Amino acid sequence: MNNVFGPLPLPEPNATPLQRLKYLVQLSRRNQAGFAKLLDVEASTLSRVLSGRQTITDAFINKVVVNMGVSKDWLANGKGVPFAKTDDANILTTNAESSVSISTNPKGAVVYDIDATAGCLPLSRSFTTDRIIGYLDLPYLNPEYPVVRVSGDSMSPRIPGGSLISIRQVGTEMIMWGAIYLVQLEDYRMVKYVRRNIADPSKVILHSENPAFEDMEIDRASIVKLFLVESVINFQMLT
Repeated sequence: MNNVFGPLPLPEPNATPLQRLKYLVQLSRRNQAGFAKLLDVEASTLSRVLSGRQTITDAFINKVVVNMGVSKDWLANGKGVPFAKTDDANILTTNAESSVSISTNPKGAVVYDIDATAGCLPLSRSFTTDRIIGYLDLPYLNPEYPVVRVSGDSMSPRIPGGSLISIRQVGTEMIMWGAIYLVQLEDYRMVKYVRRNIADPSKVILHSENPAFEDMEIDRASIVKLFLVESVINFQMLT
C-alpha cells in the first residue's frame, strides 16, 4: 500500500460513497468542523451528510474533489485509487531522427536556452530575447507558453533529462493536486508532482516519478513561483 494513505485501510470496492467520505475524514486526522473547513462547506451540512440525513450530491462530491485532489471516479463509484496520478501534461514523444526540430522561423512556442531545474533566478526574469534559441511548432503545443529544458532524472522515465517542457505560470492558491509543476523556491527550482498534504494543509508533498527519489515535504508558503507543466517533449533537441 502506498504510504500516502498511512496505516488506514482503504474501503472495500463495494463500499458506498458515504463510507469513502468517512474514510477521507479519518485520513485527514481532523474533526468534523476542521474537515468541513477544508472542504469549504458548512459544518452542519457535513454533519447531515455523514449521518446519512442528507444525500451526497454531485455538487458535494465536486467540492471534495476540488479541495482534496481526490479522484471523482473513486469517490463516486469506487473505481481506481483515491489520489490517482493525473495526466494533465501532454507527452509529445519523438526521437533524434524526427523531422521535428527547433526552427528560426518565428512561429509556434518560443524555446529558451534555460535549464528549468538549475539555478535559483526567477524564471520570469530569464525570459529575455537574448536567451531565445528558436521556436517549436507542434500539435497541442500552445504557442503562448515558453519552452525550457529539464535536467536530472528525478522525473524519469516520464520526463527524461534533456527533455523540453512547455510551462504556464499559475497562482499557488488553487493547485491541481497530482499534476506536474515546475516549483520555484527561494534557493532552487525543480519539476515534481505536487500532492496535497492531508495531515498538514500548510505543507505540500513534492513527488518524483523516479522511485529512487524520496518525497519532499515543503511549506506551501515557501513556493515563490509555480508553473504548470502543460506539455513534455521527450527528446533531446539541443544536442
